Amino acid sequence: MKFTILFLIFFFVFPIAFADLRVGFYSSSCPRAEDIVRQVVQRNFNRDRSITAALLRMHFHDCFVRGCDASILIDSSRGNRSEKAAGANGTVRGFELIDEAKRTLEGACPSTVSCADIITLATRDSVAMAGGPKYDVATGRRDGLVSQSSEVNLPGPGSSVSQALQAFTANGMSLDEMVTLLGAHTVGFTHCSFVRGRLSDPNMDPALRAQLGRICGSTGRDPRLFLDQNTSFAFDNEFYNQIILQRGVLFLDQQLALDPSSRGLVSTFAGNEAGFQRSFVDAIVKMGSIKVLVGNDGEIRKNCRVFNTPS
Repeated sequence: MKFTILFLIFFFVFPIAFADLRVGFYSSSCPRAEDIVRQVVQRNFNRDRSITAALLRMHFHDCFVRGCDASILIDSSRGNRSEKAAGANGTVRGFELIDEAKRTLEGACPSTVSCADIITLATRDSVAMAGGPKYDVATGRRDGLVSQSSEVNLPGPGSSVSQALQAFTANGMSLDEMVTLLGAHTVGFTHCSFVRGRLSDPNMDPALRAQLGRICGSTGRDPRLFLDQNTSFAFDNEFYNQIILQRGVLFLDQQLALDPSSRGLVSTFAGNEAGFQRSFVDAIVKMGSIKVLVGNDGEIRKNCRVFNTPS
């Protein structure tokens, strides 16, 4: 009897999230939606394999501000400085890929597929193209109606593990999920301007420190640096092996292998790629559900860069 009561409470109190965000949401309204997004991602990936890192970063930066509602895609306008204009988003890229997918989808299924779902699907597809896991994602997100740079407060590359964890716990993510998601840095990159302050860090491998010193020696340039110095374009577990060897390029990355709260999982993932990839799927699917808008909330933008004009 107690089980029946609990089941009924669960069913009637929590149906909306499960009913409105589901795998295959567009199977009837836009049957080719996922194929269209995948084809756009494939074309872009064939030209530039670093698009995986770009989309992962976009997805993270979107979901951690107001939830996964594509608010990061909005351009600033007179009277509104959008999220895109915030300093933390200054190097986010991949917007043109989202635009291309949206144009194609609007031609096939007008006002049907949300920009928030395009980000989620494109990220999923790019991970698989880089050799990472293939997985299903629920769709049915709707696009947000607010985008303000003042709301962007994301952990930076110089954050400690505990500082970064505050942002993750504020969004319902655990320490283990943070360590897992930061494993996406296996395909990531940064710029010398974020690294020069580390060139005297005794926790950096001397050979890497010398290498970065040569690359980043000139302050007039800001070259790109891979966060995984070994298999830079492959979505694997090599990132964890690199930081164990003190070859973490960013301060936060290296701290994952040094902080007592996170180094155990770093060691586990370094020796178990399949385990990392399974955990990554669980973590990124969960992240993609943060504060989503469903049902009649928000809107389905016609152009991902601007809010719809009120009718």
